[in-house]
Amino acid sequence: MANEPISFNALIKTFIAYFLYILLFTALLPLLPLRLLWRSIKAPEYRKRMLERFGVFSIRPKKNGIWIHAVSVGETVAAAPLIRALQQIYPDRAITVTTTTPTGSERVVSLLGDSVSHVYAPYDWPLFVWLFLRHVKPSISIVMETELWPVSIVVCRLMSVPVVVANARLSQKSAAGYAKVSWLSNAMLRCIAVATQHSEDAKRFLDLGVRASQLQITGSIKFDIELPSESQSRARDYKQEWRAANKSFVWIAASTHPGEDEIVLTAHRKILSQHPNILLVLVPRHPERFDEVAGLTLSRGFSLQRRSQEEALLPNTDVLLIDVMGELLTFYGAADIALVGGSLVPVGGHNCLEPAAWSVPVLSGPYTHNFEHIVSLLKAENALEVIVDDQQLAQAISQSISGAEARVIAGRAARKVLDQNRGAQKKLLKFIARQMN
Repeated sequence: MANEPISFNALIKTFIAYFLYILLFTALLPLLPLRLLWRSIKAPEYRKRMLERFGVFSIRPKKNGIWIHAVSVGETVAAAPLIRALQQIYPDRAITVTTTTPTGSERVVSLLGDSVSHVYAPYDWPLFVWLFLRHVKPSISIVMETELWPVSIVVCRLMSVPVVVANARLSQKSAAGYAKVSWLSNAMLRCIAVATQHSEDAKRFLDLGVRASQLQITGSIKFDIELPSESQSRARDYKQEWRAANKSFVWIAASTHPGEDEIVLTAHRKILSQHPNILLVLVPRHPERFDEVAGLTLSRGFSLQRRSQEEALLPNTDVLLIDVMGELLTFYGAADIALVGGSLVPVGGHNCLEPAAWSVPVLSGPYTHNFEHIVSLLKAENALEVIVDDQQLAQAISQSISGAEARVIAGRAARKVLDQNRGAQKKLLKFIARQMN
């Protein structure tokens, strides 16, 4: 079983697995800078601050602080309220936040400013992790959701830094992947404490080797979302501006990935043929795609405005492209219905609770395995509709346009789901406190 002592044979196998893992990573080291340079072709920020990924940086936070790792934008947004709460509870502990993507880095700066230290996370190689920990000297490492690196976890253990996986989720597919490399993952998972979102996640972690005494179901902190007063005010301003431009209905397609923008624009063309005063707010997930999506929109014959131009909306504009970072939550609040992207293509979906917080009904594609529990709750309350193609999308938007009362009911149901599942952050803070050095 998962919590039985590790046998001598298992220890030998684990040692061999780690040795081979480190050996393979060592062989790949020369390719890591090349990979960053390759990614920088589309996203130039990958070319900057490269040494941070090798454990070399100038920040020197006070020792016994808190290290929080959030991979990218979604994890950073979810972590921000938790970080603010930790700052209030532990005002004397410096907080260092790491990310792996430039977009995540940008969100740390925009959400938390200089109240935290920020660098890129080190690559999972012993020297790089050791250098990072030697500089930061944290009393605890908090990993958001499920970003598990075996060397980082073991080096933390060797340096007496407890590791907590917070707001953890583990899909069946990911669990199967860890099971295939159990000689490597089992020892890693026995070194961590895990606060899971749901009972299904907890069972998968237990099956893989996490100790029952080190695991608790705390719920998803995504339900504890709050709407800043500034966002509420700006959302009202956008609504007024768009009404002044004679836009009778606004739908948003948010966090779209390659392959989804084409579906969205095809659906929008069908909608405009029946409802010419409709506005589409289009929000690509990654900034390196802003120009690409703008070109695609123009090539389809739409009248386009870009948010970065900071111009008032014109009456003849068909599509407003949000080509700036950090404003998605506000634009959800200015829309009448929301399609949450990453779900029409096999990405796994994005956070449906952000539109729900505004009482905005939700549309989603069928690929939602990253948020399967949240999606099931919203579907059960008729607050989310699943669509599979441009025809169904156009039909769903058209029905929402003509059915204002049903739209309001669905939006209220979405908000109800959010309100009924709050409270995870308090449980998570207590769990973290028990692990703290």
